[in-house]
Amino acid sequence: MPSGWRVLASALLATVAATLCAPRDALADGAIRLRATLAANLAPVDEGLEWRVFQERAEPDGTHALVAQSTDAAPTLPLPDGDYVVHVAYGLASAMRRLSLRGQSIDASLVLNAGVLRISGFLGDASVPASRLQISVYVPERGGAEARMVVSDARANTSIRLPEGAYRIVSTYLDKEGAGTTPGAAGHANTTNSVVNAEVRVQAGKMTDVALRHHAATLTLKLVNAPGGEALANTSFSVLTPGGDVIRELIGAFPSLILAEGEYVIIARRDNKTYQGTVKVQSAVDRDVEVLAQ
Repeated sequence: MPSGWRVLASALLATVAATLCAPRDALADGAIRLRATLAANLAPVDEGLEWRVFQERAEPDGTHALVAQSTDAAPTLPLPDGDYVVHVAYGLASAMRRLSLRGQSIDASLVLNAGVLRISGFLGDASVPASRLQISVYVPERGGAEARMVVSDARANTSIRLPEGAYRIVSTYLDKEGAGTTPGAAGHANTTNSVVNAEVRVQAGKMTDVALRHHAATLTLKLVNAPGGEALANTSFSVLTPGGDVIRELIGAFPSLILAEGEYVIIARRDNKTYQGTVKVQSAVDRDVEVLAQ
């Protein structure tokens, strides 16, 4: 055999030997083609998925090595032969499946027992901007009166992906404060006493729409010498329930605040003197409230 052919043959034999001796998990033998469906109707999920693939064999520290991940709706993940655990997350819902690759690609479908919750807010007949609502979602704890918070910053008018089940929604109307009011810095939103609760059940494969209606109004407070008079500066106000619980404290000539529907006592203080008035708040009826300095 010519020397050139002998060199080529030796190189080929070395390549074959290296391949045969290579660790099995170093050879990409196939791929996993993944998709997710919803339990109720087996409709394919085409957005909002997070896929992770782990080695089934645990590491010495008890963890499982992450070998692949994707946010595609239906990813194809090339992997060496081996045993794996596939996990898919859809918001707070998830599913898991064990798979084995043995020299060929496989298709795998995971079923999610999940639905979508969408929350909207209203004040009277007007829609409330999402930025003016603070929404939390709770799930009841078995055998207990307390509920466990699962979403602390849910945003109105967006899709919240949840496992099928019963939930409690708490929506708090936010008040934009003016300069000089307390508590909170100027321009920052504070929670008001307008709070709405709702019980809802999320069904697998369905969109659950919940409309929460707040009953509140904006009041502008004024201390005046006579009805219709000019607001007096350097006045501090306290807003109380009829039972004496303090709702808010504000400072200024005419500070504004949002109050839930109901009756309130207004205390005004200026020049070491105290004045008092009462007001009845009607939903969606904004108004000025005058306290007479008499």
